[in-house]
Parts: sequence; structure tokens; C-alpha cells
Amino acid sequence: MPTFRRAVTGSAVIIHRAYSVPERITLLGAAAASVGSVYPLIMAHTGGQGIPCPLRTLTGVPCPFCGLTTATVALAHGQWTTAATTSPLTCLVGLLAVCTAPLLTARAAGLTGPPRPASEQARRRITRVMSVIVGLNWLFELHRYGII
Repeated sequence: MPTFRRAVTGSAVIIHRAYSVPERITLLGAAAASVGSVYPLIMAHTGGQGIPCPLRTLTGVPCPFCGLTTATVALAHGQWTTAATTSPLTCLVGLLAVCTAPLLTARAAGLTGPPRPASEQARRRITRVMSVIVGLNWLFELHRYGII
């Protein structure tokens, strides 16, 4: 049975389901794959204008997430090599989503218990690891665009 958190804001009561990190990764990956699978159709109807990176548009320097749309579209169409050479971060999220999908399915079917809250130490560790991963992806993008 899923666990729920109750938050009271003013006079409204908002109920949140407690999602674990693997569940969030799986949901993010599924949403990105859904958008990535229809994005070429959107591009065909909008004259081929993609979503420009604000940082790169203003400064010429790519942001840590430059190439995510292109890589997500490639990944959604099974082009792992193109996705990896555009943004390794997308391949990592895709791999994590595929690996965590069985856990999400098992939780939805009631076969496993609800997620346990992470300790403060674990949250700090996860934040550090994610910061390093995003930083490494940014270095990759800076190299890919010839900045470094």
C-alpha cells in the first residue's frame, strides 16, 4: 500500500504520495521518452525550430543540460550511440529508468512495501553524487562544443 504525506497550505490540504528516488527516475524517464517519441512530429509542424538553450543563446557557452532534447529523441528511437555522443546524462537516466521500472511495477502491484525515507546523510550523499554527475556532463558539453 502506498504511503501518503499530507501538507496543509493555508486552507487547502494537499496530499502527496511518497515516491522513492528509483520511482522518480523511472517516471522521469518514461515522461522524457514519451515527449522524445513525438518531438520529431512537433518539429516537423513548427518549421524545425527546436527549443534553444537560454545560456548558450546569450553567452555561447552550453549549459550542463545542452543536448538533452536531441539525446532524448535519439534514445526514444533506439539510437544509443547518437544519444551517448550528444549527452551521456540522458543515457544514464534512460538506463536507470529501465533498471528501476520493475521496482515501480512491483510497488504499484503491492508486491513490495512503501519506500523508506532517506536519512539526512543519505540525502547529502545523493546531492553530492548528482552534482558530480551534472558537473561531468557539463565538462563533456564544454568539450563537445570546443570550449575546452
